[in-house]
Amino acid sequence: MTFAIHGLAVSRGIAIGRAVLVASSRVDVAHYFIQSPQIEAEIERVRAGRDAVAEEIRRLQESIIRMGPKEAPHELGALLEVHLMLLQDVELISGVKHWITERLYNAEWALTTQLEVIARQFDEMEDAYLRERKADLEQIVERVLRAMKGADSPIATHSQRPLRKQSQQDLLLDDTVDVPLVLVAHDLSPADMLQFKQSVFAGFITDVGGRTSHTAIVARSMDIPAVVGARTSSQLVRQDDWVIIDGDAGVIIVDPSPIILAEYGFKQRQGELERGRLQRLLHTPAITMDGERVQLLANIEMPEDAELALKAGALGVGLFRSEFLFMGRQGKLPNEEEQYQAYKRAVEGMKGLPVTIRTVDVGADKPLDDSPRDEAHLNPALGLRAIRWSLADPAMFLTQLRAILRAAAHGQVHLLVPMLAHAREIRQTLAHIDHARAMLDNRGVVYGPVKLGAMIEIPAAALSLKLFLKHFDFLSIGTNDLIQYTLAIDRADESVAHLYDPLHPAVLQLVANTIAECRAQGKDVSVCGEMAGDTTLTRLLLGLGLRSFSMHPAQILAVKQEVLRSDVSRLAPWAQTVLESEDPALQLRRG
Repeated sequence: MTFAIHGLAVSRGIAIGRAVLVASSRVDVAHYFIQSPQIEAEIERVRAGRDAVAEEIRRLQESIIRMGPKEAPHELGALLEVHLMLLQDVELISGVKHWITERLYNAEWALTTQLEVIARQFDEMEDAYLRERKADLEQIVERVLRAMKGADSPIATHSQRPLRKQSQQDLLLDDTVDVPLVLVAHDLSPADMLQFKQSVFAGFITDVGGRTSHTAIVARSMDIPAVVGARTSSQLVRQDDWVIIDGDAGVIIVDPSPIILAEYGFKQRQGELERGRLQRLLHTPAITMDGERVQLLANIEMPEDAELALKAGALGVGLFRSEFLFMGRQGKLPNEEEQYQAYKRAVEGMKGLPVTIRTVDVGADKPLDDSPRDEAHLNPALGLRAIRWSLADPAMFLTQLRAILRAAAHGQVHLLVPMLAHAREIRQTLAHIDHARAMLDNRGVVYGPVKLGAMIEIPAAALSLKLFLKHFDFLSIGTNDLIQYTLAIDRADESVAHLYDPLHPAVLQLVANTIAECRAQGKDVSVCGEMAGDTTLTRLLLGLGLRSFSMHPAQILAVKQEVLRSDVSRLAPWAQTVLESEDPALQLRRG
């Protein structure tokens, strides 16, 4: 019987194949009390399991290096590094020792108990990306438990499964080739993803995960059709079922009828042709039909992402999220030299193209060390984060500013400040930048010029544009937070997530006014949130006057195609109609 499962569309394309079902990989954990003389032996069992997993991760990192970027995207290496850091987490290790020593829990019980303690902290984080790092911690603990038990990775036994020949419905596909396989799992770790890359799978489905989960990130980097957050898919899909993954719509069709199978087979071939056509646009300048030049930039997280940005045809980096250099270090923040080298690699990697480095965007909801959470802060999204956190720690902020200024000696660097809202914050930030320059002058250290920019992601900032443009060279609209703060919507709360609407009239007015004011004053403006990479919104943003988009590298060619097909002289009047509409979404569809 044909049925559909709905999840989150995180990586485009259509995959059709037989299901390889990886059942929930949770390890059964025994719970019992030990005797005092057994304490050291139990701690040693955990240590031995941790060391075994660390060695496994290091071997995987070495294999990535041998395989090269074509076979193993650098995102895998970065995610494995995150797992290695989580494995060394002081809170995890000390907590496990506490439960064994003080409560006399056996090693496995102590490990899972401490996992629950830390997992609750992740659940309270406002930032979606960091909240989903809980899955990484769960996978690390699971691997340690498996190592203690002597078990293999749940995917390992499937990754080299031989392909089946087709039969019955298989005849609807090309009967001269082997049947592709799609992986259905509760979740996939970065190590599993590496095995997945080396295997025969054409796509994957997971029960859990979000648009910023590691599975989604790696899927996009590999350009593999994927649907995550499909809840009970691993329970509903049976081994060897025919499965269609619609990575564009976030739909999984199980046991499709011959008609549906033929229809999606056609869509799959059309998608492959479309990707080939998009690739031909790689070296085509992004210029509209009426001659307006549009700048398409890339969002990156690590210096190594610069290579991917160039390969995608980006004309620069519109957003380098520097906080990824600070994460998972257990209070040991990167020093000036380490940050300088990282920023320098990104700048040199872009080969003369501009790199916009955002100062660290962390805070109360994104702890960098093991200090206890302050439960008085009930809403971390409105607390000490981003520039507020930086200004509260001048030594850390000055260290980062000096590193960015030094990196500017090697190429074009734009310095972007997040979450500004007050005139005093602007004055303090500019004073810190001047102080950082003076410190480098006193040391006789070479540094370069930077353009200064501010993020517009708080409604108060969007309503104070003249103040901002008086002090900054450019503005960057962070639509993800701007939507959240404008509509008072927690994107991560499923009960209100359906109200998160980039086409809400209030949101569009703030975006449009920001673009218009920047253009009137001759200042650069870009959009670096999800709206920039959404091809359904490209024509609207062009009509509102936007000429600089920053997005995930994988989205650049699709957006470029929309740009090349657009005539902004005709789009401008239509965009005003959408802007003035009570239902912009309906007006957008009509246009």
